[in-house]
Amino acid sequence: MVTRERLLVIVALIIGMLAISSAQGGEVMQLTSSAFPDEGKIPQKYVMPGAGGQNVSVPLTWTGPPAGTRSFALAMVDPHPVARNWVHWLVINIPATATALEEGASGRKMPPGAVELNNSWGRPGYGGPQPPPGTGDHPYVFTLYALNVDKLDLKPNVGLSGFNKALEGKVLSSAKWTGYYGR
Repeated sequence: MVTRERLLVIVALIIGMLAISSAQGGEVMQLTSSAFPDEGKIPQKYVMPGAGGQNVSVPLTWTGPPAGTRSFALAMVDPHPVARNWVHWLVINIPATATALEEGASGRKMPPGAVELNNSWGRPGYGGPQPPPGTGDHPYVFTLYALNVDKLDLKPNVGLSGFNKALEGKVLSSAKWTGYYGR
């Protein structure tokens, strides 16, 4: 059992480590979107046509990748119990020099070398939200991974478990941004 005093020492050590990192210019990788705030509602144009949208891929920007980053990978997943980790977007081999994916980049303006894998609809690229009516707001979690490899060699239909397995031992850092959508 951890005593209160020991817990205070642990907290002080963590705060000290963060202060040292900050003083040394240490930066934490961050992922953001200009389309909606973290934990905010995803605007209609980013959802599937079946839900009344245009299926435009969400703009994403990132900062602070750790030293040694050689590429990035991206996942957009709906972990809602009804959706059961429905994959909306998987991207690999995003170059380490990239700092963003523009609005509508999927299938048209991806960074050189980036590969869009199949989503749960069985098509490559972005597939926006389309939760079943009456199931409440679903979380759509965008996770960007900074990797220590230049390239992942994955088949288009690898799926989320294969994607996650391919990342094992290669992730230097990750950052998340979550949007909600329901109908």
